[in-house]
Amino acid sequence: MEDAAMLSQTSFTSGLGELTVDSFSAKARGTVDSRPKASPCSDCRPRGACLPAELSPADERQFGGLVFSHRRVKQGQALYRSGDACGSVYLVRSGFVKTVVLHPDGREQVADFYMAGEMLGLDGIASGKHASDATALTDIDVCVVPYERLATMSQEARSVQRQLYRMLSQEVVRKQSMMLLLGSMRADERVATFLLNLSQRFTARGFSASDFILRMTRDEIGSLLGMKLETVSRIFSKFQKAGVIRIEGKHVRIVSIEGLRAVIGH
Repeated sequence: MEDAAMLSQTSFTSGLGELTVDSFSAKARGTVDSRPKASPCSDCRPRGACLPAELSPADERQFGGLVFSHRRVKQGQALYRSGDACGSVYLVRSGFVKTVVLHPDGREQVADFYMAGEMLGLDGIASGKHASDATALTDIDVCVVPYERLATMSQEARSVQRQLYRMLSQEVVRKQSMMLLLGSMRADERVATFLLNLSQRFTARGFSASDFILRMTRDEIGSLLGMKLETVSRIFSKFQKAGVIRIEGKHVRIVSIEGLRAVIGH
């Protein structure tokens, strides 16, 4: 009897989630477990960046149901390429991604970097085809969300609609900020703004605001900021000598947030 009781509490994980022997037997008998299933978003670390705080448990489960699949991409491989059909958007669950656009003369330019909790793939919604390459800077895990399902649910759940609009707005603001950065800032102001932006994004995800790893190369940073590799390296050295940052390889520690803000006059 003791063994039978212990067996009934034994659980295992399958594609259907965690099952106990009792619940498995219930399924075999055709009975249904009426308890609400947990949202697949509930154990996701960057969920706060994807989901609005006011989302009810029922709406969260509905939002989690939008995730068609998880896709894992190895470092250096493409999530999608320019010209690929766009039927889904992607929420980064872990890792870093860069998007790159190709100029008519064949030159490549980094358009943006994305981290956990951020949405990419929006560039293909209007035309139905992606306008950039998205490449994994590290091994990544992304949630694949069919756009049509997301649009439908945003009409049914106001909290999801607000979150969708917030994400779209953030993307617009990022692009406007980049235009301002490239059009009116000096080279050192661009690098300072880039580091401060990373700091803010890490903070929003519960990570250190002042101690982090740069997942992109200095050449890629230069491509994003519209400057040469040598210029990026020179400015990093300048900031380090001024005691504003300490940098070892890709490891960056911001010694003085205020010092970086002073560079851009804030």
